[in-house]
Amino acid sequence: MAKVLVQLDYKHFEADMFFERNGSYVFDKSRIKEAHAWCRQSTKQALDEGKRVVVSNTFTRLVEMEPYLSMTKKVRLIEATGRWQNTHDVPQETLQSMATRWEALPTGNRLRA
Repeated sequence: MAKVLVQLDYKHFEADMFFERNGSYVFDKSRIKEAHAWCRQSTKQALDEGKRVVVSNTFTRLVEMEPYLSMTKKVRLIEATGRWQNTHDVPQETLQSMATRWEALPTGNRLRA
């Protein structure tokens, strides 16, 4: 979905982009906080420049969205509830742990995809 919005002139950010090097994805768990800080900073900078932004992180808890929600009042949240491809070979046990932590968006504040 984010890739479609990029075609409509949105800037796209996700923490996983921090781990992309020369076309390869090289995840380093010890740098996950740094990756999320980079994502927040990049998002804030683009918004400050007046750009439209899409952030496609795996937010499992509502509190994880708060830093982004506080950056602007113009927000549309899309809750991806379908079955989506695991593009970074995340272990099944990690996916299950994430599913267990999942907090759905309040009913009036979401679009489902």
